[in-house]
Amino acid sequence: MMMAFFRTATRMGIDAILPPRCGGCGTITDSPHAVCADCWAGLRFISAPQCACCGYPFELDQGDDIGNVGHAHDDAGQLLCARCLQKKPSFDLARAALVYDDFSRDYLLRFKHADRGDLTPLLARWVYQAGQGIWDHADVIIPVPLHRRRLLARRYNQSGLLASRLSSMTGVPWDGLVLKRKKHTRSLGGLGPSSRKREVGGAFEIDENRAARSGLSGTRVVLIDDVLTTGATVNACVRTLKQSGVMHVSVITVARVVR
Repeated sequence: MMMAFFRTATRMGIDAILPPRCGGCGTITDSPHAVCADCWAGLRFISAPQCACCGYPFELDQGDDIGNVGHAHDDAGQLLCARCLQKKPSFDLARAALVYDDFSRDYLLRFKHADRGDLTPLLARWVYQAGQGIWDHADVIIPVPLHRRRLLARRYNQSGLLASRLSSMTGVPWDGLVLKRKKHTRSLGGLGPSSRKREVGGAFEIDENRAARSGLSGTRVVLIDDVLTTGATVNACVRTLKQSGVMHVSVITVARVVR
């Protein structure tokens, strides 16, 4: 009882000096790691209906027949987008919290390039919600790694921050060292799908000693990244993980590009 009182008093004291602010516009909010009503209205969260494999959202108007809007069911009865029907990705499942647009891009650019690690709890909460149904079956969380040169320049891996926070939230252990980026690739921004695929080809490797010690083979991995664009980077990571014996890989990102 007394401890609860002190925690509440401490929280009130901190809020009086450093009041919680909206993760979007910076206005004062009622609770920490939240967004104000105006910023919330600008966020485009992804929900059903969506591709059962890659999570691509299907936008339906009232009266649309779900079987006649650019997607169909596979042999198992799962609703898939045309791209996944044509060629299944290397990953087994992908989900994203938000549509990547001008609004969500601002959050991610600040998180990724402007030392805004304080956004981690907010973004991780959205990623956690996007991964409902996945966490209970996961064995390990792995972030998409940065090359050491980029890590030194940026000083932190934004995907690693998310993975660490998500591990605390879910109880699933995380490992930020078993998957390594051995090739220093150029920025993929502005590159087309084929150029992205070539750029990240052979860019990743597994620390075999660490994988053996942790029993990575046969596990179900959740791979964490900030944005899913063409899928070139995560697919390259997934191929590397599966070559090391990983059984199943789910990809969860803060946002994804929707065209």
